[in-house]
Amino acid sequence: MNHTAPPHSTAPHPTRPTVRPRTFTQLLSATRRGARLARLLGTGQLRAWDMPPALTERAEVVIAELAANAVLHGRVHGRCFRLTLVFEQVSGLVRVEVSDARGDVWPQIVTGADDATALRPGGRGLALVAALADEWDCVPFPPSGKTVRAVFRTAESGTAPAGAATGGRQPVGRTTADGHAETAGAAARQTR
Repeated sequence: MNHTAPPHSTAPHPTRPTVRPRTFTQLLSATRRGARLARLLGTGQLRAWDMPPALTERAEVVIAELAANAVLHGRVHGRCFRLTLVFEQVSGLVRVEVSDARGDVWPQIVTGADDATALRPGGRGLALVAALADEWDCVPFPPSGKTVRAVFRTAESGTAPAGAATGGRQPVGRTTADGHAETAGAAARQTR
């Protein structure tokens, strides 16, 4: 009965190392200056992570558009917006997220240019997001806001972009009866 217990090893398990995603998050004022700073900070962070120049350029336009939308359409007096960048090294995905305080206003893409809306300002920036990002969607941001997310695949991820077969990238969601694209989050919210 006098057995000694084997020594307890404190070394990490040798099977596979845990790789955590790299993350950058910044709260910015909901002003034109904040939108500009979001673009500059986001681009600088992607360069610091050694992202390919083509991906960085695409992401720069998307960051600028989503930040401008947060300032113009998602602004609530006294509230900021949040820029988050996530680089998942294992899967090779870069995610751009912009969260604002206006959960009651969800993004919509203007798809058709009939005579009544041909000169209407706005609504075309999300078409840029849909064209440049491999995927995008909009989800609720508690307690009352929303987060618009765009996903980019690095060349090392080994997967083709979502719209590569058709020559363009498609937003996550559906098209409404009046010809507008609607994100998956908006569709789910309307069915509740």
